Amino acid sequence: MAFSIANLFEQHNPDKFDLYEQFLNNQMVRVLKTIGYDRHYKSGVGQYLYDQDGSEYLDLLSGFGVFALGRNHPTIRSALEETLALDLPNLVQLDVSVLSGLLAQELLKTTPDNITKMFFCNSGTEAVEAAIKFARFTTKREKIVFCEHGYHGLTMGALSLNGEEIFREGFGPLIPGCSSIPFNDIEALERALSNKDVAAFVVEPVQGKGVNLPDDTYLPEVERLCKKYGTLFVADEVQTGLGRTGKFWAIDHWQVKPDMICMAKALSGGHVPVGAVAMTQQVMDTVYNRMDRAVVHGSTFAKNNMAMAAGLATLHVLKEEKLIENSAAIGTDLINSLNALSGKYEFLKEVRGKGMMIAIEFQSPKSLRLKAAWAMLEAANKGLFCQMVTIPLFKEHRILTQVAGHGMNVVKLLPPLMITQKDRDHIVNSFDKVIADTHEIPGSIWDLGKNLASHALKGKAKK
Repeated sequence: MAFSIANLFEQHNPDKFDLYEQFLNNQMVRVLKTIGYDRHYKSGVGQYLYDQDGSEYLDLLSGFGVFALGRNHPTIRSALEETLALDLPNLVQLDVSVLSGLLAQELLKTTPDNITKMFFCNSGTEAVEAAIKFARFTTKREKIVFCEHGYHGLTMGALSLNGEEIFREGFGPLIPGCSSIPFNDIEALERALSNKDVAAFVVEPVQGKGVNLPDDTYLPEVERLCKKYGTLFVADEVQTGLGRTGKFWAIDHWQVKPDMICMAKALSGGHVPVGAVAMTQQVMDTVYNRMDRAVVHGSTFAKNNMAMAAGLATLHVLKEEKLIENSAAIGTDLINSLNALSGKYEFLKEVRGKGMMIAIEFQSPKSLRLKAAWAMLEAANKGLFCQMVTIPLFKEHRILTQVAGHGMNVVKLLPPLMITQKDRDHIVNSFDKVIADTHEIPGSIWDLGKNLASHALKGKAKK
């Protein structure tokens, strides 16, 4: 009998939750079933997911930003099929790859002019790990500074730069010499760098957890201070890069020149993992400074032909379909239209972001009745109000979203960059309806809120 993935999927897709519970992370299955996200998806096309009943969902999570070009883009799929059909030599290791050279060349056309070299890996966290090592070797310093609430990955080095305690708890001791400062605080950065013993300052141009935007003077001052004190400026663009914020790189909004840029997520086109670090000639030549150091840092599957083909196809689609321009135009329209709702609703504080990286933040209202309901949710679990928004968005309006981080009253949108005006209207109208419902007490949405609070309190009691 011939081996068939299609047959396996068709036969076992109804069993996926049982398989996951038995052999993988059963807590993930519990979460999905508790909040009603336990759907059996059968396909994904562009910005949409389709379940076993044929229902269409607008995906504003996009695999945490991986599917910036949508799911199963035909150009990327065709490039991968063509690459497989060519029977190319792959990962010879004692050789160099033409596709990796071409992808490096194309990526470096998009970076600031001081960035001239590339290192490929498999993920964002691997890119951050490489940046840590490269910075320490280049500067001969140990210390790395990062920002509170920053997120740079979950492997041991990247975790040491993670500004969220929930990810770090219980995994220590982490690598020494790493310390955090507040985001968007130039005085704190200068204090941290002033002893001239910091190898690198690693920062997201826009923080993913919460979609926190810097002041317009912040990143230019970061660049100036890093140069002043001999610290390498590392921009983590794993989530913000490749058009997410309406520019190719988020740093382009402020026209700064870091020493390294970490990238991944959208570069894969959603098919084959690709990560990379773009860097200055100085960093590359310092780390790989002799022939016996040619393999001093690497990754076995980095530069594989499928990954490189996916990256090349992704860059082609971004340019040909003008997706970065679409991210800027529709993203700005979406931010402004959602922000306009704040005048109607007490719970809605503000909507902020750049391009297709958007935060919708909620707050304690002034009305006594609403304020009491808010306090009930916050007492059970901080940030629970957002679940009361995302769950109806999913169940009633078939929009998939996420909460921006633990303990935050922020819903985050990371739409595929090709969303249309029709999608934009659906998003605005759906948020308008759900937020309006939160202001109706009593109501079905507050029955959901009470159930969520009850689950949260039971969870606390078990700790």
